[in-house]
Parts: sequence; structure tokens; C-alpha cells
Amino acid sequence: MSAYIIADISVHDPKLYKEYASVAPGFVEKHQGKYIVRGGSVAVAEGNWHPQRMVVVEFPSTEHAHAFLQDPDYQSVAAMRHAATTSNLIVVEGH
Repeated sequence: MSAYIIADISVHDPKLYKEYASVAPGFVEKHQGKYIVRGGSVAVAEGNWHPQRMVVVEFPSTEHAHAFLQDPDYQSVAAMRHAATTSNLIVVEGH
């Protein structure tokens, strides 16, 4: 069953985030992921959620998604995202 990492990201260091965004796709591909949404405009349809930047990445399974997030080689890259943004991420199963 497919799994998705859904991230709501508020960027406060655009230069560092750009560096992160140039490196992260290699790790996504390493774990058989593909970007479904990577930025773009966001329109709130219902509720009080006001995300600034949305990223959705599809993986073949939750195991693949967690392997990506826990990849030891990705940790220094994730640290760039942590330093450049305020991020909320979830992993959700899908079809």
C-alpha cells in the first residue's frame, strides 16, 4: 500500500532551504519516492489551517517513507531543513 509524507513548511531561511531542496530529491529517489506536490499556491477550502508551503511525497509503503526519514545519510540534510524552516510532517497510508 502506498504511503505519503505530507509536509507543511514555513520557510524562514530561503537560502538554506534552497540548498536543502537541491539535495533532498536524491534521498527521496533513493527510497523510491516521488514528489506529488512541491510548493505551489495553497488555497484554504475549509477550516483554520493556513499552510505556507506544502510538500507531498509518495512512497511504495510506510516502510519506505520511514526509511527515508530515518536514513542516516539524510540526517544532516534534514538538519538543514530544521534550521531553515518550521516543519510539520505526517506519514499517511493511501491507495
